[in-house]
Amino acid sequence: MDKTVLSQRIAQRVKEEGGRVFYVGGFVRDFLLGVENKDIDIEVHGITPEKLKEILEEFGEPLSFGKSFGVYSLRGYDIDIAMPRRERAIGKGHRDFEIDVDPFIGLKEAARRRDFTINALMKDVLSGEIVDSFGGLEDLKNKVLRCVDEKTFVEDPLRVLRAAQFASRFRFSIEERTRDLCKAIDLSTLHKSRVEEELKKALLKSDSPSVFFTSLLEMDQLKYWFRELEDLVGLRQDPLYHPEGDVFVHTMEVLDRGCAYLHKVREPYAFMLLCLSHDLGKILTTEEIDGRIHSYGHEIKGLGLIRTFLNRFTEEKDPLKYVLNMTPLHMRPFSLAAARSSVKSTNRVFDEALQPEDLIYFSLADKGDKAKKEEIDFLFRRYEIYREYMERDYVKGSDLIEAGLKPDEKFSQILDYAHKLRLAGVNKDAALKQTLAYAKKL
Repeated sequence: MDKTVLSQRIAQRVKEEGGRVFYVGGFVRDFLLGVENKDIDIEVHGITPEKLKEILEEFGEPLSFGKSFGVYSLRGYDIDIAMPRRERAIGKGHRDFEIDVDPFIGLKEAARRRDFTINALMKDVLSGEIVDSFGGLEDLKNKVLRCVDEKTFVEDPLRVLRAAQFASRFRFSIEERTRDLCKAIDLSTLHKSRVEEELKKALLKSDSPSVFFTSLLEMDQLKYWFRELEDLVGLRQDPLYHPEGDVFVHTMEVLDRGCAYLHKVREPYAFMLLCLSHDLGKILTTEEIDGRIHSYGHEIKGLGLIRTFLNRFTEEKDPLKYVLNMTPLHMRPFSLAAARSSVKSTNRVFDEALQPEDLIYFSLADKGDKAKKEEIDFLFRRYEIYREYMERDYVKGSDLIEAGLKPDEKFSQILDYAHKLRLAGVNKDAALKQTLAYAKKL
């Protein structure tokens, strides 16, 4: 059964028992913005939790979350079914709340716990009526993020990141008082998984992911989770190569250009993390020599800083491996293109990269308008050559063993030699003969 149809059938049964059901949260906001949102949250008013459970059992197996949260789902359906509740902070963390379920609290009080007015809108599942208790429709029209309740807003530190994330995704401005409230909130109690969740939305769902970070900068909230980015502010670059300004400005431009390639790259999240962190090494290496600004070796010397930066908010190993692999290579493609380097040279760089095509797209994001068409064409032609070489049959360890070699301490060295021949385009028969001759010399 479709989730919308399921919502309507539940709403009809609740109505028969004297209650009402509303779509709530982001689903209503996105509906009014004309943005697709497949996550359906409904809120059930006017019946007891026991009666709601009885109704849900008519449609399947109810699953409840937490103790006394009043939140259910149905097995096999990706839908949240909640009851109105009050939340009271009992600590400084995102989850440190005492929750009281009250299905008869009233629509306005139920919406009061929401973060922003645009997320406090409710839509009657059956009639389609929009209930706007806090001026969310006007703020939606004016593209403004405004907190619902100043007193309760500051109790949840995650709302600072959500403000920046919504500003980035929807290009909304953060209302001045709400921004001031965000400045005073301590983000150190957040768990890294919640920080990464908001970061991913900004990086992968926004056409202007830079707004996430510029909003945090304006709210003085880069300093804990993204402190290295704050160090990029005011860090000078050679204006000959970077007329756009400091390293922070450059990084933000690379981020925004990078999101245009998300539908093409193999690892979108890791790719955006590369865009975000590729120049952190300039914090350690930037110096002025004879009146010129240089950052020699930043792509290598910054790897430790990048590792620290990423480990602060993610435990995913693959994106970290990707970024640490690609960062040292990030300037190579256009250097090779400018020099019209040999196929062997471009093949070697592509082979070093975990995702060679992603490396080209990153280079385009990094280079921006300075990328010449002939250089871009050169890189993609060479990448096709590399792919064609990699699709050919090649010398494997089993071929060497079959030819009489025994795996020993020099076997990996011999395989490396065979791989170099593969990158040079030598066909398998010739490569096998050359590799065996090389092994004999060893």
